[in-house]
Amino acid sequence: MTLKAVLFDFNGVIIKDEAIHRDLIDEILISENLRSKPGEYRQFCLGRSDRFCLKQILTNRGREVRDGYLTQLVNRKTQAYQQALDKLEELPIYPGLEDFIQKLRLHEVKLAIVSDALRAEVELVLNRTGLLEHFSVIIAADDTTTSKPEPDGYLLAIERLNLKASNCLAIEDTPTGIQAARSAGVQVVGVAHTYPFHMLQRWTNWAVDYFTDLEVERVQQVFSRTTPQATAG
Repeated sequence: MTLKAVLFDFNGVIIKDEAIHRDLIDEILISENLRSKPGEYRQFCLGRSDRFCLKQILTNRGREVRDGYLTQLVNRKTQAYQQALDKLEELPIYPGLEDFIQKLRLHEVKLAIVSDALRAEVELVLNRTGLLEHFSVIIAADDTTTSKPEPDGYLLAIERLNLKASNCLAIEDTPTGIQAARSAGVQVVGVAHTYPFHMLQRWTNWAVDYFTDLEVERVQQVFSRTTPQATAG
């Protein structure tokens, strides 16, 4: 197998923004006269779209949520996210990411984003960090009617890249994202930004602690000899 494209998740892989999202979800819950519960965010929100996250939390609290009102909540949260980023002098991009992207481009590997974040959020971050030009395909929450762990986003990215799943590698940080990629037939590198390394080892084809651990030549070598069935390593 030949590596032709790397498909990046966004939140937790490109940008370290979990704390921002958690605070904004808490603010929405407070506006709904609710308080967050321990473990709720991780259960319903990590690796998933805001729409899925809010619907699941509110439904779990016995609330009936109509699509129109849910859209209002998502839009409110998106605006708040953009305002939160505007206040930051420098966006919290993960160390080693930009160097890894540059090396992939030198090896003529195509790059894509497959995320459950809204396109406006993805493009805002990529524009501010100067990374947008590197990604030929962006699949965001706006492009599918499902959320990870469904594979739809990955399948759409593969189609738009005009490649086969066997030529693609995903970089994910959550179980839902990993499951989505694997269900699409894509090998997965787990990066331990959100979950511990030893857990990612069990779920992915291989795992690393940091982007600095990903040398492109080694990635290509490991990719060529690894089957889609996940192995520890």
